[in-house]
Amino acid sequence: MGNTEVTSIVSSCVRAGLEIFLEENPAAAKLLMDKVILAAKARSAASKAREMVQRKNVLTGSGLPGKLADCSSKEPEKSEIYLVEGDSAGGTAKQGRDREFQAILPLRGKILNVEKAQEYRIYENEEIKNMFTALGVRIEEREGERILNIDKLRYHKIIIMCDADVDGSHIVTLILTFFFRYMRPLIENGYIYIAAPPLYQVKKGKKAVYCWSDDDRDQAIIAFGGEGGVGVQRYKGLGEMNAEQLWETTMDPESRTLRQATIEDFEAADQVFSMLMGDEVPPRRAFIEANAKYAKLNI
Repeated sequence: MGNTEVTSIVSSCVRAGLEIFLEENPAAAKLLMDKVILAAKARSAASKAREMVQRKNVLTGSGLPGKLADCSSKEPEKSEIYLVEGDSAGGTAKQGRDREFQAILPLRGKILNVEKAQEYRIYENEEIKNMFTALGVRIEEREGERILNIDKLRYHKIIIMCDADVDGSHIVTLILTFFFRYMRPLIENGYIYIAAPPLYQVKKGKKAVYCWSDDDRDQAIIAFGGEGGVGVQRYKGLGEMNAEQLWETTMDPESRTLRQATIEDFEAADQVFSMLMGDEVPPRRAFIEANAKYAKLNI
């Protein structure tokens, strides 16, 4: 008896056993059918949502998101876009940017956690649709696989710029989770960056320095001769900086600090995103308890 015949017999037995089980357990049969129907509806909804994103994409000529302040340059390799947390910071960034090559897209609050959401909900999310449209990328079906087409990518620097606090770090993680799960080629090609806004401004008289950590702040105070006459401003958010300050600390290519997002180990990165952003609480709690002492608010 060959392997094919053995496989056929086993399959027949499994089907027969399943039919008997379902006949004898109608409640389980109904639950199974409900899950199958729900999964089919979810797949259909996700397909329709993806198609809607593509129809609204800039490649179809429907225009760019209303909140996007685009740059003048049409050369992707010279252009960059800032994904900014909130309309307030977005307004300041629009005032402080170099319009020639810097575009600004404000994002409303915390975007959807794609690790927990059903696929069709992801493509229906307004902020995610705006990112697809602004970037000029699209999802295509090739040989049964979904591929992100980045041939018409409009910017070769995509910079996530959020507040230097816990909420800002959470938003950065949400955006990175989205890019890792749905736009990973952008990370793999080196297009994703994270901005590093300062935590403090230390000032005495007309002299002022920006600090990115508590240690930097303390050293700046000492350099100014101690606390007497020294003013320290803690930036609680990007919106607390004026346009000139935001430019010279976080947006000026000559003085800013950018961290490039890279993937050194795909499996390890996949596990970390699943643990931090998924539904399983115990592994996340264990990770936080083991690593909380290493956490820093500054980027």
